Amino acid sequence: MRAKGAQASATTVVLSVIVAIVMFFPIVWILSSSFKTLVGISAWPPQLIPAHPTLDNYIAVLTRVKIGTYLGNTLILIIGNTLGTLLSSALVAYPLACMNFRGKKAVFGLILATMMVPSTALIIPQYILFGKIDWLNSFLPMIVPAFFAYPYNVFLFRQYYRTIPVAISESAFLDGCSHSQILVKIIAPLSRSIFVTVGVLSSVFWWNEMFTPLIYIDSDQLKPLALGALSVFKINFVSRWDWQMAMSMLMIVPPIVLYLVAQKQLVAGIKTSGMKG
Repeated sequence: MRAKGAQASATTVVLSVIVAIVMFFPIVWILSSSFKTLVGISAWPPQLIPAHPTLDNYIAVLTRVKIGTYLGNTLILIIGNTLGTLLSSALVAYPLACMNFRGKKAVFGLILATMMVPSTALIIPQYILFGKIDWLNSFLPMIVPAFFAYPYNVFLFRQYYRTIPVAISESAFLDGCSHSQILVKIIAPLSRSIFVTVGVLSSVFWWNEMFTPLIYIDSDQLKPLALGALSVFKINFVSRWDWQMAMSMLMIVPPIVLYLVAQKQLVAGIKTSGMKG
């Protein structure tokens, strides 16, 4: 039995290592390509280690791209959406988890049902709506919707709130606290993990998001980093893959660092959110 257990454990380790290599290899390849010339990237057979490593790609990216402008626009989108998402999700999830009212399950089911509607199906009506109220070519179409709560984040908050003992809220209510006071002074401080989890997920999403800004933003001065950087990656209709690799490597670093810093809270938030139905 011990031999079989050891064999199964060894097999698990080997499979885990293989999966880790497969998952991590694209990042290694991007890192390698970011130090290659355009000719080196196109060389056959491909070389994992650059024959003539160079920093010219990073220098070109940092000098040709409006890093400050695009980064500032990205931070505006991240901060606006993260604040809106956390505030609205926390508020909407509280009555669904901590209050009793007629039709609560039906409301929660309706919220979950909206998750089945693909976001791309809403682009045209949203574009028409934002055009009529003169919001196009601004950050408003991308920030304001976050203050109306995204269903998935409401689900995460609601599930986490349900893991908090009901006796705590009931005791506070009997002591004269209102629901708003219970949420702000008791539930929110006890829900740090889910706030961090949703905040990190929102930040990483808007750090990488290209589709939505591509729809609503026309001005080069308002483009986020992921979208604005693409405008300088072609010269005479030739794609500069060496520059793209360098830019991709620069954009990979912040999310990785963020995940490493917040990994304990992320695990706790996601794990605890699935404990109660």
